[in-house]
Amino acid sequence: MIDPTTSKLLTTWTNPETGLDIYLLTEKVAPSQQSFYFVNDGMTANGRYLWFYCSYPPSGSGSYGRTLGLVDFEQQLVRHFPDTQFQHASPYVDPANGDVYWTTGASIWRRSPDPSTAAECVNSLPEEIVGHRTVTRLATHLSKSVDGTEFFADVALGTQYVFGTLPLDGSDFRFWHRFDRNHNHAQFSPIDPDLVLFAEEFHIDPITGLRIPITNRMWSIRRGAAPRPLLPTPTVLSHEWWDEDGTHAWAVRGKQTWRINVETAEVEVVEWPVNCWHAHGTRNGDGLICDSTQKFYRGCPSSVHFLNRRSNTFLKVIDNPGIDGIAGSNYHIDPHPRFCGSDQFVIFTATVRGQMDLAIVKTADLIDRTA
Repeated sequence: MIDPTTSKLLTTWTNPETGLDIYLLTEKVAPSQQSFYFVNDGMTANGRYLWFYCSYPPSGSGSYGRTLGLVDFEQQLVRHFPDTQFQHASPYVDPANGDVYWTTGASIWRRSPDPSTAAECVNSLPEEIVGHRTVTRLATHLSKSVDGTEFFADVALGTQYVFGTLPLDGSDFRFWHRFDRNHNHAQFSPIDPDLVLFAEEFHIDPITGLRIPITNRMWSIRRGAAPRPLLPTPTVLSHEWWDEDGTHAWAVRGKQTWRINVETAEVEVVEWPVNCWHAHGTRNGDGLICDSTQKFYRGCPSSVHFLNRRSNTFLKVIDNPGIDGIAGSNYHIDPHPRFCGSDQFVIFTATVRGQMDLAIVKTADLIDRTA
């Protein structure tokens, strides 16, 4: 396992309140460098490769136009791949070899970390699904089935939202369901290749521009069956992700993180002393990380916090100043903390230098301060 925090590509920033060391990627290939959206892991399991989002204000947005950068901690190099312009938070990294997959238009593409290779098209939506419409979203964030054969697609095109799978071998799209309002954040179960977690999302009417609110956030769908809500009564939560055990899903609500049994709907509530915006957990369940904001707007100030569930001790990791102008408002710059590298590190976006930086903190350092 490579320890990226020893790299010459990173600069140590020490939190003056706690003495906690945070490692910032200060080797730049783009003006703004961000961590992945928290659902997908940007780092390989051995710690060698770390992919990240790049943006060049005012070009592009959080919906489309960012590209990917790569840190190779073995070769001590940072590279930018301009051929990786992606939609939404679609990039997915193979944890074994570091290949990255992303969506653009109606297709999924893949490339190797090796800059001498070319990007390859993995699969595309068929013409009978797309027609003459523009695919504004192929996948919120790509997720691969546990058997490694398919990616899930939560497609937005025209006034329809289509769910299905695109096999990695290039074979035909497999239709699952069609909605007439926005549903997204679809994620394959980590243990069941026929089960997907997804979300009811705010829906923007394409004619009037009116925003239709969420009434019942969390759903699942089984291949060949109808969607079903996870909870018995309509409940508004946000920012869900699968537990590694595949029998629970997590989400956030106010100052709480909920762990929900996807079969029984039993809920375990974890309390935070701060508003919980996004969160993620270690595979063994001993640690949770979250980001927080007091008043949300794109580019707003934020903070990152760790909870040691064994000792029930909280630690503020960092305070992120807000970023003004288009750099803050246009690229979805929330910290989005996530455990990576077999849970040995937390990766997130930091703004302590007045710009977007990729940041790393050691999980062991968080545990030591909260034991």
